[in-house]
Order: sequence, then C-alpha cells, then structure tokens
Amino acid sequence: MATRIRLKRIGRKNRPFYRVIVIDSRQRRDGAAIEELGWYNPIAKDKTNNFELKEERILHWLQLGAQPSEIAHKLMKRAGIAMKWHLMKQGLDEKAIEKEIQKLDLRREAQVKEKLKASEKELKKKAKEAEKNGEEKDAVSKESEKEQEETEKTDELVKEKAEIKEVEQKIEDTKVEETKKSEVVEKKSAEEEKETEKIEPAKEEVEQKTEDTKVEETKKSEVVEKKSAEEEKETEKIGLAKEEVEQKTEDTKAKETKETETKETKKVTTKKSTPKKKSVKKPSAKIAESVDKAKDDK
Repeated sequence: MATRIRLKRIGRKNRPFYRVIVIDSRQRRDGAAIEELGWYNPIAKDKTNNFELKEERILHWLQLGAQPSEIAHKLMKRAGIAMKWHLMKQGLDEKAIEKEIQKLDLRREAQVKEKLKASEKELKKKAKEAEKNGEEKDAVSKESEKEQEETEKTDELVKEKAEIKEVEQKIEDTKVEETKKSEVVEKKSAEEEKETEKIEPAKEEVEQKTEDTKVEETKKSEVVEKKSAEEEKETEKIGLAKEEVEQKTEDTKAKETKETETKETKKVTTKKSTPKKKSVKKPSAKIAESVDKAKDDK
C-alpha cells in the first residue's frame, strides 16, 4: 500500500484548518486517515507557532516508505525533521545527527541576528534621513507659513467681498420676492372679486329658488287643508245618513209591532162574539215573540 504524508482540511468556509495525516495515496483529500501526525493553522497570527508535528511518528512512517507532499515537506523542514531524515538516510549515528542539528540551529540563530542587525541599521538610516528631511521641512514650513498667512489675508478679503455680494444679492432677491408676492396678492384679490361677482347672482338665484319652494309649500299646505275640510264634511254627511237609516229602521220596526198588535186585537174580538165553546188554540211561537216584543216596547 502506497502511503503519503499530507494535509486534511477540517476548517469551515473561509477559515481553513489542516491536520497532518498518513493516508493511502488512492484516498480522496478528506478521506479516512491511517494516523494523525500533527496540525497546521495558516490563519494564525503568530506564524512561528502555527503548526505542530509528531517527530517520532513521522520518522517511523518515512522509514516505512511514506512520501510527504510539498506543504508537509516544508513544515518538516521548518521543524528540522527533514534534515534529521536526510542525515539518517546517510547512515549517521544519533550523536552525529544531534551535532549537525545543533549546527543548523546555530546557523539559523546567526541568520536571525544578522537580519535583526540589518533591520536596525535600516531603521537608523531612515531616522537620519528623517532628521535631514525634518530640517528641510522646517525651512519649507516657515516659507509655507508665510505663504499661508498671505493666502489667508487674501482669502479674508475675498470672503468679505463675497459676503458683501451675498448681502446685496439677498437684498435684491428680497425685493424681487416682495414684488412677486404683491403681484400674487393683486391677482388673488382680482380673482376673489371675480368670484364674488359670480357668487352674487348665484346667491340671488338660490334665494329665488327658496322663495319659490316656500310658495309651493304654502300652496301644497292649502290644498291639504282643503282636502282635510272636504273629508270632514263627507264624514259628517256619512254620519247624518247613518242616523237617518237608523231612524228609518226604528220606524219600520215600530210599524211592524203596531200591525201585529192590531191583528191580535181583531182576533180576540172575533172570538168573544161567537157563543160556542171551542177549543182554544195556543198562539204560535212567532205571535208570542211579537207580543213579547210589543210589551217590551211599551
């Protein structure tokens, strides 16, 4: 099985973080790892301590034939593991390897010191140049101050003139606005007069209409009163007619009762004139009722 020492990404979007792993070369980048050998954080602020590697396990897998990727090799070189592996392949002892590594560390320290000295020299040069430039700047600043004073004076004069012009312009603008306002007021007054002229005949028309409506209402009320008077007369006539009808009915009833009484008296007289005794017939029910009514009327 061909193995490789490479990186596996596990960070979220725009925040990468990697693990240094041993993996089968046929696996995908983020596939299952055989073993984890360290980590690497490219976003860390401290670039000197942004990774960590397990030296013993890396050397073990290198001895078994694992091949490091480019980034993994760079990390191994920074940690000194690549130098140690190079010396081990040459067949040196552990003591010799340690001496070589110490020499390498000393070289690195010397390089760092040289870089620091070079940076200090550059800073001193820049400071001297800044001092010279400062003296030149002082002379230039004095001249510039004088020029600024002169320019400020001229600016003040220009500002005063501009202010005077602005005041004059404002006065003119106010005059123009006043004239415009007076024209507008005159126009409004003329329009109001026209409207009043239009409104007066309209008012007259409205008053005429109201008077006409009042006359119509009075006429209607008179008609209604006439109708009510006629209705009252008709009701009186109807009452009189009812009284006449009732009187007639009473008269007819009285005549009928009188006729019945005369008939009964005649029958009684005829019966008394006959000497023979005959069986007395009882009066009929109708005659009895008429007799009772007659007695009641008396």
